[in-house]
Amino acid sequence: MRTRKLKILNGLLILTSLVGYLEWGKGNHQFLAEAEFEVVSKLIADPLSVWHPFTLLPMVGQILLLLTLFQSTPSRMISTVGIACLGVLLVFMFAIGLLGLHFKIVASTLPFLTLAALAIRGHWKSF
Repeated sequence: MRTRKLKILNGLLILTSLVGYLEWGKGNHQFLAEAEFEVVSKLIADPLSVWHPFTLLPMVGQILLLLTLFQSTPSRMISTVGIACLGVLLVFMFAIGLLGLHFKIVASTLPFLTLAALAIRGHWKSF
């Protein structure tokens, strides 16, 4: 049962990472799912154009968390590294939302941050 809960948490982390909301300039806004679709399409056409830590790290994190869904028991280390890779971007977005008083940005990152705390606690509970 514990394994199933950890897999569900890791799956929800992937989904909630896509709900992150970005806002910049006047009238420019985008969810992370939309931005990721653009990055993947550019990655195929021109890989060097997306070579940036804030684009590659979260994608690596999602891939790592996706891998844990296919393991019989989700690996603690892979899950933690995946959460950390995704967390870099989402914690940064959360901080920007707080500093700029952008309620939508803060609210869009809270589900991921809450689930990340629960997942890390669940994965490392036996230590």
